[in-house]
Amino acid sequence: MTTIIELNQVSLKRNGQWILQNINWHINKHENWVLYGLNGAGKTALLNMLCAYYFPTEGSVKVLDKVFGRDYLAEKLRQKIGLVSSKLQQKFYPSDSAFEIVLSGAFASIGLYEKPTEKMREKAIGLLEELHCLPYADRAYETLSQGERQRVLIARALMADPELLILDEPTTGLDFLAREQLLDALSQITKRSTSPTLLYVTHHVEEILPVFTHTLLLKKGQVFDSGHTLDMLSNEKLSELFECNVAITWENNRATLRKN
Repeated sequence: MTTIIELNQVSLKRNGQWILQNINWHINKHENWVLYGLNGAGKTALLNMLCAYYFPTEGSVKVLDKVFGRDYLAEKLRQKIGLVSSKLQQKFYPSDSAFEIVLSGAFASIGLYEKPTEKMREKAIGLLEELHCLPYADRAYETLSQGERQRVLIARALMADPELLILDEPTTGLDFLAREQLLDALSQITKRSTSPTLLYVTHHVEEILPVFTHTLLLKKGQVFDSGHTLDMLSNEKLSELFECNVAITWENNRATLRKN
């Protein structure tokens, strides 16, 4: 089975402080994972490492067959990784159209500086249609709602046929309807024959879809536990994680969390 991510005894020190410690994590192809933890758990640091912005202080990291410290990484690795986050939205030019934003994904650039081929244009239109963005394809990015922007960024990420698609708290700032539309779009992506491995980062259990079969629980920079999602989202497990009594309820294979 092809390994997408392989972290062995990984620790990270920044400014004299241990941010991550003893992380062991293996993700295989066709597994879709959730990285779940409270604010400050170390999720962002872990993502930065997966994208080769950070290198481990200790341990070994292998992402998409690239071994950190042995293979040339950075640009080549990131071309195989699609990244969607609310922070990424701020980097694009406000006057660019949604269509131009998506097309830029073919070149992994912020802005469109090269002339796209007709094949690229057709692919961008197909992705915009698939993610229900076609009605506003010609609108300026700055005029789009938060939810519309996120769907455009997902389409952009898919332009390069990534092997790994990382969604870093993509529903931040979305209302209920926009959140559910985005989650529906993710469910559709997993049905594609060319679907990448998905890594969904959140601190809201209600966002965890049935397509995410595995979950890693992160606490204070360490792996609290990992495994099948149904095993991780139990009353006992999450009560221990949060150090208070909580209860999970299930409806339509979606979880909600409340404090007892």
